Amino acid sequence: MPINAHPEYLAAEKEYLTAQTLEEKIEKLKKMISVSPSHKGAENLRAELKTRLKKLTEKQEKNRKQGKGKAGIKKEGLQAVIVGKTKSGKSSLISSLTNISPKISDIPFTTKTPILGMMDYFGVNIQIVEIPSIESEYYDKGLVHTADLIILLVDKISDIQELTGKISDFNKKIIIAFNKIDLLNENEKRKLEARLKSQKINYVMISAQTGENLETLKNKIFQSFGKLRIFTKEPGKSKSEKPVIMNPNSTVKEIAEKIFKGFSKSVVETKIWGPSSKFPGQKVGLNHVLKDLDVVEFRTR
Repeated sequence: MPINAHPEYLAAEKEYLTAQTLEEKIEKLKKMISVSPSHKGAENLRAELKTRLKKLTEKQEKNRKQGKGKAGIKKEGLQAVIVGKTKSGKSSLISSLTNISPKISDIPFTTKTPILGMMDYFGVNIQIVEIPSIESEYYDKGLVHTADLIILLVDKISDIQELTGKISDFNKKIIIAFNKIDLLNENEKRKLEARLKSQKINYVMISAQTGENLETLKNKIFQSFGKLRIFTKEPGKSKSEKPVIMNPNSTVKEIAEKIFKGFSKSVVETKIWGPSSKFPGQKVGLNHVLKDLDVVEFRTR
């Protein structure tokens, strides 16, 4: 404790001493340095703090190069990443879309590791990953590169061109989610939508805070993957609760084989309900091409 230390410094020192992670210690130590006494008698203290900060940042860089402390995100099935600047509402959005409740703060760069949540869209599980802000040293290009879809979260028109320029080399499908429309009046919303339409981009105007248009965003996210949701049923029973996810132009035979290999050989009759049927319960062959939300009933030997 320095001589003549003021309460602000003492509070910062207490925060540093109770910090749990390396990142927190660096953050709190920087705060200590910024509020440390400026008189000549505290020169040694400031030098000591800066030396300590240098050692911690070197350790942090070493860990980063070795891959230590980095949250592992295993890609399973359909995956979308939320990319945006700090304080754009990324944590609020993933909280609204999925089953998790990340730390939400007004402090910039709160998210330091990727956060994974699962979005259930009518029985389809979609991985949603919030990654640290694009300006942050913790921003993870690797996750952006491997994801199927990028949800680019912005709250300013000028951010769209800037951010798309930074991720254009990934050649991914992009949805522009224009956030915080709860702060706009109806006239401002109309003007904003007109400007977004003029740019001919794939967008949704949302409020992660109030939930406005989030269902539209969820639908857009699912549709971006270009997959089919096919339900199955047994004769005399209700359809399955969760759909089987298939590629476009999949046939009855392909979904039978996805249930288990060789199953199509035991099928003697197939009926379908839904968009690809001419009438409910239509009998079709194994080569019948399915459409999204079809229900397929198999009768076996």
